[in-house]
Amino acid sequence: MNINIFGSTGIIGKKTLELIDKNFSKIEVNLLCAKSNSNLLKKQIYKYNPKYAFLYDGFKFKYKKNIIGKTKILNFNELLNYLSNSKSDLSILAISGYKSLYFLDHIVKNTNFLGIVSKEAIVSAGHIFKKKNYFKKTKIIPLDSEHFSLFELFKKTGNFNSINKIILTASGGPFHKRKFNTLKNIKFSEAIKHPKWKMGYKNSIDSATLANKCLEIIEAHYLFDIPYEKLNILIHPEAIVHSVVEYNNYVTHLNLFKNDMKIPIYNFLLHSNSKYKIYNKKLFLSDYNNLNFKNVSNDIFPIFKLFINLNKKKPQNLIKFNIGNEYAVNLFKNNMINYTDIYKIIEKVTSINLYSSVNTIKDIINYHEEIERKLQHFKINNI
Repeated sequence: MNINIFGSTGIIGKKTLELIDKNFSKIEVNLLCAKSNSNLLKKQIYKYNPKYAFLYDGFKFKYKKNIIGKTKILNFNELLNYLSNSKSDLSILAISGYKSLYFLDHIVKNTNFLGIVSKEAIVSAGHIFKKKNYFKKTKIIPLDSEHFSLFELFKKTGNFNSINKIILTASGGPFHKRKFNTLKNIKFSEAIKHPKWKMGYKNSIDSATLANKCLEIIEAHYLFDIPYEKLNILIHPEAIVHSVVEYNNYVTHLNLFKNDMKIPIYNFLLHSNSKYKIYNKKLFLSDYNNLNFKNVSNDIFPIFKLFINLNKKKPQNLIKFNIGNEYAVNLFKNNMINYTDIYKIIEKVTSINLYSSVNTIKDIINYHEEIERKLQHFKINNI
């Protein structure tokens, strides 16, 4: 079987290749795609010899005839054409930000099993997943730990109708004990120091602000067709319990596994029909000691309150929340705003009055770009 990896130089892509190398040697790496890390992508090409590779910032590759070893380097149009006219067994979509939407339609048509980690794609386009029959065209398997835990439970029980409530857990990031108004002078290097997970900077910042859980509630709504009123969040600093499902018969399931993204990826790769191999990531009795849970405090995570009050029946509002967060995180990364300004910018962006059609992937991309054009005239100094 073969695999296409979109985001091969990121955390998820690297973990996937490590698992293939050590546990799934019969999976052939067919396509590697990256955004800008040309040096690492070259190393991956030489090691895994994929048939194809793609770099979003393609000007960084200047090889004669666009060949590295035996690997053909595709340009953007060649990649889309290849995906439209071929079939892969497995694909992992792990591109951060809404740019993954450029590939989504083509990937869904191309692959039998799609492991998806690009929450921004689901947040912006989840409302058309059913409309475009994505769930029938491919088997979509969420790889975020919370949604993976729900997927595994529902796969075994098939029990959706008797759910009273679903709770997604959040570690709370590095500042879950500090009030938001004390964090103005927090540095970028402090905000990305996640206490439990090793993630890219975007997910790390989102975890610190709790914006990631807002996005994950939207994901759960779209992936499992769960009403928003049945979805909630608890702070769980140990990051051992990933979701809690409360049924109408007063039985509650806690879904637990180690806080290691290789566990969802490992289970996804088992769809290659590879023989089960030992992967020692079991929980021990000592891991169950001192598990703590607490409700979300608005004084610590005001972004969550903003999200709760958002009119989520309009996809445009969810897209604006997504865009505002991504825009603000990049400003913070580039030292252009304070940490506490992330909330203010999301609030301003969600208030933008723009309700264009978002009924197709092209519509959604256009909507993103229109908001981004408006943000070019944003008065950052006035927030």
